[in-house]
Amino acid sequence: MNKRFLIRFAALALIAALGLLLSGGLSGKAQAFLGLFEGPQKVSAQNGAVRLPLGSLSDGKARHYVYASGSTQIPFFVVQSPDGVARAAFDACDVCYPARKGYSQDGAYMICNNCGQRFHVSKINEVKGGCNPAPLTRTVEGKELVIRTADLDTGAPYFQGPAQP
Repeated sequence: MNKRFLIRFAALALIAALGLLLSGGLSGKAQAFLGLFEGPQKVSAQNGAVRLPLGSLSDGKARHYVYASGSTQIPFFVVQSPDGVARAAFDACDVCYPARKGYSQDGAYMICNNCGQRFHVSKINEVKGGCNPAPLTRTVEGKELVIRTADLDTGAPYFQGPAQP
């Protein structure tokens, strides 16, 4: 093989990889493996609740977390919408949860990594069902977003058993 062929092949492979990334064709796990964003941060509860600093949400970027409930890992995300409301949802929906691909963010939208549906962040916790991110009950206490472990545990069925294609 000559050098010119290898350069063209590498450029084509890079364009294809970027196309997959931008189209949502890579799952969150694949993106994390490739180092395209940090994987979910593990959180633990104290006194029956997970507490997250509200100040970390002010940039409008979704933060992905995972909470261990027994042997079940429960992924969820939090994001501050443009109206200033801190929102939380399981990293799953009622339709695509068997694929366990979760959501990624594109500006003010969360995108299902399985079917590509887009959901404005201001609708999280407002609209439920279908492919909308499954709402996660949360409260604000002072400068913290508080999510009770009992509420996190309600999402366990989304993440039990093997993932389905």
